[in-house]
Amino acid sequence: MREITPQQLKDYLQVAAPAPLLLDVREPWEYEICHIEGARLMPMQQIPQTFKALDPQQEIVVICHHGRRSLQVAGYLERMGFTRLINLTGGVDAWSHDVDRSMPTY
Repeated sequence: MREITPQQLKDYLQVAAPAPLLLDVREPWEYEICHIEGARLMPMQQIPQTFKALDPQQEIVVICHHGRRSLQVAGYLERMGFTRLINLTGGVDAWSHDVDRSMPTY
């Protein structure tokens, strides 16, 4: 698993082909407040039941509020055989400070 900062992710998304899946593992109420455009919501508690819907060959950036839940989910997916995982350090909170200051925070 790799780690990526918000600014690195912003830059990477501009050149990545194909684009990675942005997997937001927060709760729906958190996602409603703010999320990175294009992110797919799959709450952490649902991952054991829903991860099989993901392509284990696709590059996946796992996102949460501060980067701790996403790190746990990325570790779980790694144990399930996923190899192209990236954790967004600092989560959407860091994204709102470093990349998109107009993003609501909580």
